[in-house]
Amino acid sequence: MLHNLVDPSEQPAKTLVEAARAKLQMDILTGTLAPESKLRVEHLKSRYGIGSSTLREALTLLVTDGLVTSEGQRGFRVAPVSLADFQAITEMRILLETKALHQSIEQGDDDWEGRIVAAFHRLSKLDPYVKDVDSDQLGEWEKRNDAFHASLLSACDNPWLFRFYGTLLRQSSRYLRLSIHDHTVPRDVHKEHRMIMEATLNRDAEAACKLTEDHIRRTVSVVSLLCEDGAGPDASDAKVAR
Repeated sequence: MLHNLVDPSEQPAKTLVEAARAKLQMDILTGTLAPESKLRVEHLKSRYGIGSSTLREALTLLVTDGLVTSEGQRGFRVAPVSLADFQAITEMRILLETKALHQSIEQGDDDWEGRIVAAFHRLSKLDPYVKDVDSDQLGEWEKRNDAFHASLLSACDNPWLFRFYGTLLRQSSRYLRLSIHDHTVPRDVHKEHRMIMEATLNRDAEAACKLTEDHIRRTVSVVSLLCEDGAGPDASDAKVAR
């Protein structure tokens, strides 16, 4: 069973509210709208060319997603970021992702294997760790990275697991670029992905899940080191560079 884990901003919007939500979400995830920044409806109207009521509905949906906070009569803000928050997100993501991966390995067929190989091939064409990578290249790599991880899990048939996992994946992406922009910690992400793919295709669930957990935790390690250097999400300006 193939589940769609593609970011909503990549899907055709069916309504004005969904379109507004997608635009706001993308700007939050890329850091264009900085953590804890005030989301003034009047300013957003001119920025996006969207009406006030539509914007408020979209912001309310993003509150549900955990990307925006509501201050009652005082309006909305972009949700804050912190190392503790990222660690909590990571623990839940590992729990759900390894569960889904284990089930996919048990249930996956030849088509599932084909999706994994194809997604890995596309992902391997790009390297986010090259010097001076631009935002468009990085954005494309993120899409292919998400597609690769989605392909691994796509034989799992639990829709509720994917619903919660999708929320965690969006939250994680707020921190991902921070780890990619740092080059002080040696890391071969292509090798990590290849090892996960090979263990999965070999139907070695224990190894595949362990490699996946290690892969996810390495990003937390990089962000933790950046925090120690004053450049991470707990730094004094409380901003994540995107």
